[in-house]
Amino acid sequence: MTDGGTAVGLRAVTMRFAAVTAVDGISLDIRAGEFFSMLGPSGSGKTTVLRLIAGFEEPSSGQVLLNGRDVTRTAPFDRDVNTVFQDYALFPHMSVRQNVEYGLKVKRVPRTERAQRAAAALDTVRLAGLAERRPGELSGGQRQRVALARALVNRPPVLLLDEPLGALDLKLRLEMQSELKRIHREAGITFVFVTHDQDEALTMSDRIAVFNAGRIEQVGTPAEVYERPASSFVAGFVGTANLLRGEEAARVFGSPGSWAVRPEKIRLTRPGEPQEPVGPDELQAVGRITDVVYAGAQTRFAVGLESGGRLLALRANLDGHDADAARLLGSPVTLTWHRDHSIALPD
Repeated sequence: MTDGGTAVGLRAVTMRFAAVTAVDGISLDIRAGEFFSMLGPSGSGKTTVLRLIAGFEEPSSGQVLLNGRDVTRTAPFDRDVNTVFQDYALFPHMSVRQNVEYGLKVKRVPRTERAQRAAAALDTVRLAGLAERRPGELSGGQRQRVALARALVNRPPVLLLDEPLGALDLKLRLEMQSELKRIHREAGITFVFVTHDQDEALTMSDRIAVFNAGRIEQVGTPAEVYERPASSFVAGFVGTANLLRGEEAARVFGSPGSWAVRPEKIRLTRPGEPQEPVGPDELQAVGRITDVVYAGAQTRFAVGLESGGRLLALRANLDGHDADAARLLGSPVTLTWHRDHSIALPD
């Protein structure tokens, strides 16, 4: 939930490094209180934008606003933001408590208040019992929580997170995703989160900006970005999409142009299997299985179409498993999906 105000504003921001344009005329409003993710591949400009908001870089042109105030030329320490990095940047010789208190000590906050605020921050990240340990005595997830507590203790209106979960293993990343969402709800501040992980962005965000080559391709809720991608890049980068163009698209989707359909939207049936009636709002294509990948919870089928082109389809492994599904290579299949799941893309 957000209050509708603007916490971070970018106005035609451009950032050049010599001959390279890392950020190309981006304008963006991030609402106060929302969990906003900047998603894109390496080199797309998302981390540079985060550094511009933090004040670690100064834009070649354009404006950076924080709560309506122009901070384009303002030093990082004079901005109401804090940053959490992937490498944590903790002081190894200090205890957890001392690490969390450090920023308050620099600001000359009285000792009693420092201790109270540090204890509250550690309680928020569920590390109250580890205050006297050193970072070297903690797990990766615990060190990440210390870094969060150190940022939260300053009570920033905006918290910037630069791929903070990138160094964690998958199980721990999933746990920390839930923790970050909980902390965001409890802290009630704006989170600006940089990631290249599509699942992470879809799982955690109120809204997502998808970056590509220094520009923003689309801004929207996770459902909007996934279900209605604004470009071929977004369709292909956020999740998996079947993309067909030209004559192949016209034969499969019934209309020329560029089209996409998500693999999980497609129903795959083989000869001899029960075939549900095809409704007037459904599309069908026939072909043969050219590749099979067993992935535990589901099996992925690549199907070469009689009309040309190829589509991927997913089937949940509800009954037993399809570990031996490779024997289905070459089998004829019918693919069916609802017309509303066909996505028209700009050419």
